[in-house]
Amino acid sequence: MNLHDFDFTLPPELIAQVPAPRRDASRLLIVHRASQRITHDVFGHIGRYMRPNDVLVVNDTKVIPARLRGRKAGTGGKIEVLLLHETDTGVWNVLLKPAAKAPPGTLVEFGHGILRGEVVQRHADTVTMKFTPTQVYAVLDQCGEVPLPPYIKRPAGMGFTAADAQRYQTVFAQHPGAVAAPTAGLHFTPELLASLHRDGIRRACVTLHVGWGTFQPMRTDVVEQHRMGPEFYRLTAADAQCMQQAREAGGRVVAVGTTVTRTLETIVRDVGRLAAHSGWSTLFIYPGYQFGAVEALVTNFHLPRSTLFLLVCAFAGRELMHEAYRTAIAERYRFYSYGDAMLIL
Repeated sequence: MNLHDFDFTLPPELIAQVPAPRRDASRLLIVHRASQRITHDVFGHIGRYMRPNDVLVVNDTKVIPARLRGRKAGTGGKIEVLLLHETDTGVWNVLLKPAAKAPPGTLVEFGHGILRGEVVQRHADTVTMKFTPTQVYAVLDQCGEVPLPPYIKRPAGMGFTAADAQRYQTVFAQHPGAVAAPTAGLHFTPELLASLHRDGIRRACVTLHVGWGTFQPMRTDVVEQHRMGPEFYRLTAADAQCMQQAREAGGRVVAVGTTVTRTLETIVRDVGRLAAHSGWSTLFIYPGYQFGAVEALVTNFHLPRSTLFLLVCAFAGRELMHEAYRTAIAERYRFYSYGDAMLIL
């Protein structure tokens, strides 16, 4: 399968730089798989497309201040680190730049010495660093920044704003560990969630700490050769039971985002059913994949030639998804993290 088949041209002005005035005021493109129709609405009306006993499954991960700007001990050279995930106490897999100027043994100070890191090992794309103090989470608020995606541009020196701090986090974020927001969930408000609950829509949570696996670029034109980076996930017994009960009552499992989809599909693949489970997902979903857990999907609009776009093509069909994206571009939908949403039924 060739990656070129999952390419499209996106006018750069459609890349959303700021969120909609209200979370649920974003637009909603609805893709009806059975009839191959594409319709339009606003996100606040998503309840119109839910059924009683459907279960909305959200990712309750919380974005951490994972971007660290530091200086090399001795020379003072600038180093930027993006924390990916902790492999052992105080030991992290990170992205580092400029990596070429930080060989193993390099010492880096962050926040005027609040946190120190040593480059332990370099890998193909990432670096292992060991930090002091080892309880990195305890000092991140003092020396780290929440990393915005590179396609969200800010004036020089502005970086992450107070508005971003409020809007680049879901209202149900609970468990710190993500380096990027599960953006499909950004559209929900407490009021909308309460309205869905009154209409008989259940809600369950998974935790998948969004990391390198989600946004890692595909560097091969042969789709099947790509390998996903590991991301930690957890599903509790109570949430698994909520989904099972919804199914038994005739409801659908509606995944809010590709991270939820990958988590549930990983569990069904490994366990055989939706059950309490935790581990590291490396599941790569592309066309030809047979879904075993998810029956409807809420998602944002993704980058061309990305693993996220391949996942939605697997779920809805490549031709229908290309048509949906052509429609979204023609109708001037807003793309990517702060953009509009799509509901695939």
